[in-house]
Amino acid sequence: MTLFLHGMGHFHPEIELTNRFLEELEIGTTDEWIVDRVGIHSRRTVLPLDYIRDTRNREPWLAIDAATVSNAEMGQRAAEMALARAGIPASEIGMVIAGSSATDTASPAEACNIARALELEVPALDVCSACTSFYAQLYLLSCMRPEALPDYVLLVAPESLTKTVDYSDRSASVLWGDAAAAAVVSLRHPGRAEILGSTLASSPAGGDKVVVPRTGHFRQEGRTVQTFGIKRMKQCLRALQEEYEQESRRFHFVGHQANLRMLESVQRACDIPEERHHTNVEWYGNTGCASAASVVSMGWDKWTPADDVAVVGVGAGLTWSSYLVRFAEGE
Repeated sequence: MTLFLHGMGHFHPEIELTNRFLEELEIGTTDEWIVDRVGIHSRRTVLPLDYIRDTRNREPWLAIDAATVSNAEMGQRAAEMALARAGIPASEIGMVIAGSSATDTASPAEACNIARALELEVPALDVCSACTSFYAQLYLLSCMRPEALPDYVLLVAPESLTKTVDYSDRSASVLWGDAAAAAVVSLRHPGRAEILGSTLASSPAGGDKVVVPRTGHFRQEGRTVQTFGIKRMKQCLRALQEEYEQESRRFHFVGHQANLRMLESVQRACDIPEERHHTNVEWYGNTGCASAASVVSMGWDKWTPADDVAVVGVGAGLTWSSYLVRFAEGE
């Protein structure tokens, strides 16, 4: 089933979490060490820097109250951009689907919090699949009958994983940033782009490799997860290349922004030219389920009717997923 993409949006908090700041925490890291290993220079956070400095977020259940921006507010900002780009009012949205790796509330659904912020009275539900939540939302819609859905659906991926980080843990501190991404999609009405080839797969046997406990800190088996991520992203990207790459169109790659070195490995293995590999992890960190979608959104004004954007991702679960955004003459 073809999904039509009408508009995308993104939001990053204003507070910058630089490598220099992490150096000052004296957790055994330096700017050179971070850039060499993960390629990240900076990231954004919803947490005040004084809060991180003073508490190291040792009690992560306090971070929700400390945050300067909630998940719902981030999602609202990204959604407003997506609606403006789609050229439709919020009143035309008939359903809101959200999801992330670390919701602010277990109940109500984050989608309900976002819908309330947008003053929408429509069905709202969460589809959570960790860093592949946005992919899972698209996959779920692609499996549905158009007549069973409203004309326009709003998808939102708000992510504030810095609230789950132990800032005395060097390995976790250097990775995460906060962001939100959103999209206005339809199964009925053509838009600026089509979303093709949506996939989602999981290996629950590896579910203990990446974990965000409900009231605890993020943890992962770093080497295992990185090996898994590179393998599955290459697999997904090659499948999209085989099915959709055409000489008459420009084929671009946007991967889950886990870290720059992983992405570069996938790029090289799949023979993607550097100018067609798009990232934001260098300056925003790993923003979880918002990451790849935010890259596509940040490039919204530069995509042309000749561009195909292959988006691939991995996440806890363990999960892997992909889709292709094919831009064309349209709205």
